[in-house]
Amino acid sequence: MILVAHQPEYLPYLGFFYKVKKADKFIFVDHVQFLEWSFQNRNKIRTGPGENGWIWLTVPIRTKGKGFQKINEVMIDNSRYWGKKHWKSIYYSYKNALFFSKYKDFFEKIYSQKWERLVDLNETIIRYLFKELGIQIPIYKSSDYNINGRKNEMIINMCKELKADTFLSGPGGRQYIKEDKFKINRIDHKFSDFTHPVYHQQFEPFIPNLSIIDFLFNCGGQSLK
Repeated sequence: MILVAHQPEYLPYLGFFYKVKKADKFIFVDHVQFLEWSFQNRNKIRTGPGENGWIWLTVPIRTKGKGFQKINEVMIDNSRYWGKKHWKSIYYSYKNALFFSKYKDFFEKIYSQKWERLVDLNETIIRYLFKELGIQIPIYKSSDYNINGRKNEMIINMCKELKADTFLSGPGGRQYIKEDKFKINRIDHKFSDFTHPVYHQQFEPFIPNLSIIDFLFNCGGQSLK
């Protein structure tokens, strides 16, 4: 039973979904500290030709006087009209993409709504993308469980809680994963073998590691296979 865990990011990149596609269970890690200027509230989209033909889409969040915040506690700063700006950027960047019309209505609706919590926005988008990409596995949230510890200990506790005997990490896990700790707890550990593919984009040269929506609008949901 393979478990994959990840923070609920904003419009994650292709490697996120590649990793989840290999799992039997997925858990949103939403009880840990929110990291500002991370992919938890921003990501990149393609806007035009050239190596600099991309921009950040950043969801503004409330930080003043907040101090330490868990991801599931982060509130969006709706005093800034970010939703209309994000939709405008997405629309004009991808309106001519081959599959844009297929997904347009969902994203237009997303950005017309008022979202209070960042985690609700991110999870709603990710769950929709799972469906469109054909990813059908049980989904959990770490905040629904009493999962303690940090890094290796937390991962091991998540595996025990969800009765998983294997954990699949992304490349970032190489910085802190201690394989011996998993062996002691009789949990197999693996790293994702994701290599970013070159797919059709509207502009050249190809730019990797953009939001999944660049892939989706250009290639459609079945291309993940």
